Amino acid sequence: MLSDADVDNKIPTQGLRYADASDSEYYILLTKDKKPICRTRCLNPPEHLPHHWNVNDIVPTSKIILDGMSHCFLSPAPECSRDHNEWRRFLIYLQGRDMVAIAKFKFWEFYILPPDQNSNFTNIRVAYKMEKTRNASNGRGHGESGRSCQVVRPTATKANINDSPTLPVNIVKETVSRENACIQAGPLEKNFVRADPSYLQTLGQAHSGWIFGAIAELVDNSRDAKATKLEISIESIYFKKAGKDIPMLSIIDDGHGMTHQDVVRMTYFGHKQPDADDPNRIGRFGVGFKTGAMRLGKDALVLTQTADSRSIAFLSQSLNQGKDNLEIPIVSYYRKGQFMELDTVVQSEATAKYNLKSIKEFSPFNKYLIGEKAGLFQDKCTGTQIYIWNLDQWGSNYCLEWDNGLNGGSSFHQGDILIRSRRIRSRPGQISQKVPLDYSLRSYLEVIFLVPRMKIYVQGSLVRSRPLAKSLNKTCVETGIIMGKSAHLTLGRCQLEWEQMNCGIFLYWHGRLIEAYKRVGGMIHNGDTGRGVIGVIDDEGNGLVWVHNNKQGFLDCEPYARLEEWLGKVADEYWDNKFDSLNVVKDGALYKPDQEWVQCNKCRKWRMLDPGFDTKSLPVEWFCYMKPFEGLCDLPEQKVDAGVVTVSAKRTGYDSRENSLPFEGIATIKVEDMSSDSIGLSRMAEDSSPLKRIRRGLPRACKKV
Repeated sequence: MLSDADVDNKIPTQGLRYADASDSEYYILLTKDKKPICRTRCLNPPEHLPHHWNVNDIVPTSKIILDGMSHCFLSPAPECSRDHNEWRRFLIYLQGRDMVAIAKFKFWEFYILPPDQNSNFTNIRVAYKMEKTRNASNGRGHGESGRSCQVVRPTATKANINDSPTLPVNIVKETVSRENACIQAGPLEKNFVRADPSYLQTLGQAHSGWIFGAIAELVDNSRDAKATKLEISIESIYFKKAGKDIPMLSIIDDGHGMTHQDVVRMTYFGHKQPDADDPNRIGRFGVGFKTGAMRLGKDALVLTQTADSRSIAFLSQSLNQGKDNLEIPIVSYYRKGQFMELDTVVQSEATAKYNLKSIKEFSPFNKYLIGEKAGLFQDKCTGTQIYIWNLDQWGSNYCLEWDNGLNGGSSFHQGDILIRSRRIRSRPGQISQKVPLDYSLRSYLEVIFLVPRMKIYVQGSLVRSRPLAKSLNKTCVETGIIMGKSAHLTLGRCQLEWEQMNCGIFLYWHGRLIEAYKRVGGMIHNGDTGRGVIGVIDDEGNGLVWVHNNKQGFLDCEPYARLEEWLGKVADEYWDNKFDSLNVVKDGALYKPDQEWVQCNKCRKWRMLDPGFDTKSLPVEWFCYMKPFEGLCDLPEQKVDAGVVTVSAKRTGYDSRENSLPFEGIATIKVEDMSSDSIGLSRMAEDSSPLKRIRRGLPRACKKV
């Protein structure tokens, strides 16, 4: 069995050691981070093969392009049982995760491919290619790929060329004779990008306009991980390096967690976007965690666990201050029975110790706190915990402020995280200063998802989700065709928004809120037009419009411009028909939603309440077996059985730009408010009262005197 010293002795310091031409068998020592795996025998090897291969990286098979590469085979030649066991463990790892092990040299790149499912691990296929060559006199790479323009010794003189046992004499002479040609061809050098640590600050500027957009990025990751519970809170913790208590933001979910490879991929600055548009997934660009975390604070630690592994990653501006290149420490473990052991397949023990030391030095996390947080996973539970400190500041204080609310889970005053400035986001036509969604995290999370499923807690209190499409009255659903793509808009009146003088369209993408209170049509030019009217529309993955990478707006393109026009026309028609007439109601009258709903605390499905049911009698935690539903969680959600009336999508005398509008065919309006106190659609169409025309001027027939 080889010791670490033996391995080091086999690694040349001046140049690689190659197999002699006189060798009867080509034996290769395979190592990972200088730790021996097994001695192997190479079948049909290329010439000048190194005796020692050190695995530099392990990546998914999908990231490797093997076209045009040559192949050889490795078979085990163990010197002891330990080598045999390590060989099998190494290949089982590659096979189970469909990974490729990469060994890189100055001349070569070798790709050890995962064995087939039925393999007995005796002959393992290896793809290889010549990466670059070097000049005989100075060791620098020259020439074109695939040309033999190399000498294996670091220096080559007339005295030692003829004595060299490494290459046949005729090959050496050919190499020397072509030396000048190689120099004239110029060096073949690859240019790789270096990430300066200051780039972390640049990433945080993606959400400089609204800090809740950064929190939303982390919430999106939890939903994509199929989490059923998410906890967001800010608490004080003692930081030894600062010598005082500091606030730390924590975001904890019970999703499926991340493997070591997933964590490494998370640290990439973007990745290839998927070809298919998955409507059930929000993450797409590969930058959400970095932009979100670095906007919220200078330092972030990720603790994640799957059924078989646990990993810690540290993204830190403090750690990288003054460094020339960005360092992201990662430590990974694998499950062994009831315990987690250091995974030396993906990292060496020395690397893990160094990374843990860095984490402990530049964070509040010592081994006891890490153990305490890992204990939150409980027995074989999965999930991800994100901790952020050195929070962004607003003057001499923090940008965020937090309130734990009243003790005992009171619904009267619940905990919340607020933006200290309380500023309202700029929107065309916005006059109301009561937009809690802009500065209250609880209010924002109430409507962040079109169909809420995940339980979200803020400062320990459950967020009561508010599905907008289910909380409106005088509701109608209109369908239009915009540039060949269908769009479905739900419009209605919301009592709460009417009281706060708000209105506008809520635009969702893949079920996630992108723009709120977007004023369209007459809402832009008149603060009273559309008061209390809320629209809800979702791009369900049909590619109608596309979203910015910070998920706080849509790309400015033709489909989006035409969508805005269509939304304005439909919203103005709705206001004309429903509310732009004189209605006398008794003082203090409240408008209730067409249907009232309650969400089961177990299955997270929404159940429709019986008409007239007192919602105030519902408990804080309601389940399907309770009144008035008294059913099982397995039952599907109810669907609204709406009446359907077909009307023309074009109205004469309404818009002078009718011909430029992108509407095709017929729009369908589903009228979901057929109660006696609502205004019928046919009655609205016939209404020609002069009182209704006052705001827009007299009818055309009355204008001539």
